[in-house]
This record gives sequence, structure tokens and C-alpha cells, in this order.
Amino acid sequence: MPKVKTNSSAKKRFKVTATGKITHQKSFRRHILTKKSKKRKRAMRIDGVVHSSNMDFVKRLLRLK
Repeated sequence: MPKVKTNSSAKKRFKVTATGKITHQKSFRRHILTKKSKKRKRAMRIDGVVHSSNMDFVKRLLRLK
């Protein structure tokens, strides 16, 4: 039987926490930062958690399910 591979793009983008949650980096933080407020940019530093509606899909990409 061939090995089942994890999705390479997903393994770079998502991280599994010790409690089993899956985190991701917030979007819109790369460029055009001058028009964005300090509060908005500061909030984008914190990792986001994958929503429950997308959890099954992301777990399948990471081969956790």
C-alpha cells in the first residue's frame, strides 16, 4: 500500500496546539499597513483558531482524521 501524504501547503499554514485546536496566521498583514490602525495590526499578530465548520476539512488535509 502507498503511504498517505499530508497536504504540503496545509502543514505550512496550520499548527496543532497541545489541546487539539488548530491555529492559523491572520490575513491582511503583509503590505499596505499604513492605512491600517495600530489596534488592527496588533490584533493580527495573534494566531486565529480554525472555525468548527472548517475543522473537519483542515483535519483531513493534515491527516489527523
